[in-house]
Amino acid sequence: MTKLTALDLNPFLRHAIGVDRLFDRLVSQIDASANANNYPPHDVIKTGENTFEVRLAVAGFLPGEVEVSVQETNLIVTGEKFDNELPEGHEYLFHGISARKFIKTFQLADGVEVTNALSKNGILTVNLERIVPETLQPKTIAITYES
Repeated sequence: MTKLTALDLNPFLRHAIGVDRLFDRLVSQIDASANANNYPPHDVIKTGENTFEVRLAVAGFLPGEVEVSVQETNLIVTGEKFDNELPEGHEYLFHGISARKFIKTFQLADGVEVTNALSKNGILTVNLERIVPETLQPKTIAITYES
């Protein structure tokens, strides 16, 4: 099986201007997904034409133990459980709720911004919106006719 990173993308780059960054991002995403773990479980949902949600299962994490940040074009969600100790006289008979340290990174397209984040019932929801600058929005040019 050939890895995508071993493919020669030069034929594509010769006929396209300004998409070299797109190919770099595509290759890095494929590499990252091959090496990524699936903790915590998450969903990515398109909620409108230019809006999205990322939902992560963060049951067991308390306020202050999960952080959402944006660095360049990456949405980064980190979680670290600070206190895993049980009260005096308690012991685990079975410990199935995982609350291990994690870092989850999502690549954001140009113009996508985080609008808010909400944690409810063990699910962290991060809302995203693609902001299309006015200069990139389609426009109609009026034609002047002379007689």
